[in-house]
Amino acid sequence: MTLLTNTAYSERFGITAILFASLLWGTTGTAASFAPAVSPLAIGAFSMGVGGLLLALLAYKNLARERRVLVKHRRIVLSGALALAVYPMAFYSSMRMSGVAIGTVVSIASAPFFVAVLERLFSIKHNIDRRWVYSLSLGTVGIAFLTFSEPSSNADGDDLSRYLGILLGLIAGLTYALYAWAAKELISHGVSSKSAMGSIFGTGALILLPSLVFTGGNLFETSINTYVVLYMAFIPMFVGYACFGFGLKVVAASKASLLTLFEPAVAAVFAVVVVGEKISMLGWLGVALIMACLVIQSYKPVPRSLSVSCP
Repeated sequence: MTLLTNTAYSERFGITAILFASLLWGTTGTAASFAPAVSPLAIGAFSMGVGGLLLALLAYKNLARERRVLVKHRRIVLSGALALAVYPMAFYSSMRMSGVAIGTVVSIASAPFFVAVLERLFSIKHNIDRRWVYSLSLGTVGIAFLTFSEPSSNADGDDLSRYLGILLGLIAGLTYALYAWAAKELISHGVSSKSAMGSIFGTGALILLPSLVFTGGNLFETSINTYVVLYMAFIPMFVGYACFGFGLKVVAASKASLLTLFEPAVAAVFAVVVVGEKISMLGWLGVALIMACLVIQSYKPVPRSLSVSCP
């Protein structure tokens, strides 16, 4: 087995992990729709907060071993944690105000743009190649088709609420990009993926969970509410972000955020199958373009002739 072959296979495993995480995240909007009486702020704070604590507990040995490196790069940890604390509030509020599919689409689709800017400004070694640009173009067109084909499902139905939801989606995209970039930066400085995710999510949880005193009054009021928030905390947040952290070890943040365009496609399918929303042919064309974007990004032929043997 050659060094380049090992690297190619490692990246494939990382891509698979990120796509699986995106699949789990794509269920969150549908799950949250079953608890309409719970504030989106409470859903975001509980699911991301509890999931963050679990990730920190999972990584406690790594955190203890690498604490000096984390302290050295505490600004990156803090910036990622603050972004993580804002993200679920903006994301779930966006879905509540502009609809499940539109809120998910805008939040996730805008993230690759923000990550690319961050990597250009702060991570010189990551260059944006043509394949990234081509796939992003396909994904962007697909996202636009999906967005404009999907009817808004917000409660009020007014344009102001919908536009505000889209603005919150952009804020969610920016904050998502920030903590994904922060995690990748920590990994590039020699921190393990467990420590990177555990430190950012653990610190973010300490910011998020106290807000439940003001927003979480009816969090466990009914059994449905309880099932929804526990599912979101343990499955999409804990399991999903553990897989995402594993993927970030071998996949650049810009590419990882582009691969998460799988999430709005999954969210759209769940919205149709479970919630009963309708998507036009234009929307399904958008889903197809998003999948084409993912194929371009995830396919990487294993090098044969120009390989270097391991010693």
